[in-house]
Parts: sequence; C-alpha cells; structure tokens
Amino acid sequence: MPASTRVRLLRGSGVLLILLGIVHLVATPHIATLIQHSASRAAADRLAPPMLLNHVLVGLLLFPLGYLTVYAAPYSAVGLAWAQVVVRTTALTVATLPVTLLALMGVRYFDAPLFVLGAAVVVAAAATLLVAAFSKSRGEFSATTRDETTA
Repeated sequence: MPASTRVRLLRGSGVLLILLGIVHLVATPHIATLIQHSASRAAADRLAPPMLLNHVLVGLLLFPLGYLTVYAAPYSAVGLAWAQVVVRTTALTVATLPVTLLALMGVRYFDAPLFVLGAAVVVAAAATLLVAAFSKSRGEFSATTRDETTA
C-alpha cells in the first residue's frame, strides 16, 4: 500500500478512537439513568459509581490511544520500530474489542443507538487499523516533512 495511504488510514483510525472516546463519554449519563430505572434504589446506589468510573476511565483512555496512533502514523509508514510497535499493539488490542463485546454482551443491547454507534466505530477502527498497521509501505514518504506530519 502506498505510504501516504497507510498514513491516512492510521490517522483516520486514531481519529475514530478519539471519536469512540467521545461517544463513550456521551453515553455515560445514559448508563446512570439506565441503572437507576432498572434496579432498586439500594442496588443503583451500589452499581452506578463503579459503572460510571469504568465508563469515564475507558472514554478518557481512548483519547491518548487515538492521539498516539495519529502521532505514530507517519513514523510507522517509514518503518520506525517504535511507531510500528505503537500502531500494531493498538491494532491488535482494538481488534479484540468487537469479538469481546459480542462474547460478553451478545446482541441484546443493539437496540440502543449509542451502543450501535460505538460498536460500529470499534469495528471500523479495528478493521482499518489491522490493514494499515500490518501493511508494508510502498513509495517514498518522509516522516519529518512538516506538511505531512502536522495536523
């Protein structure tokens, strides 16, 4: 794959991860409401804090993961080892998410629009990351060219 295409795909994947973090954070208040309406007051008081903590934590951690993917993209395209490790580790990790999501949660939540959006973004990011992270770059690309590495 041409190096410039590989960079664009990796950067796009990084942006998708950041978008997923935003979706995750937007969905957080809906989870609190869902818990309050689905459980007794005592159970909701016990369940809501750890669920909210988990959702906020994961949402926030997706931001640096996406940013690192965007940042490493041009360096990965020219074959720098550290950048290859970053994008390939991210790709493999993100690729486990759709499988894990289905295995643990099944399809019962796919009537919730934010869940569907999040699942779609995860699948798109995983597929794109896998293709781009493990492709060989063809052609010339300079990771130090200012217009190629700045957003």
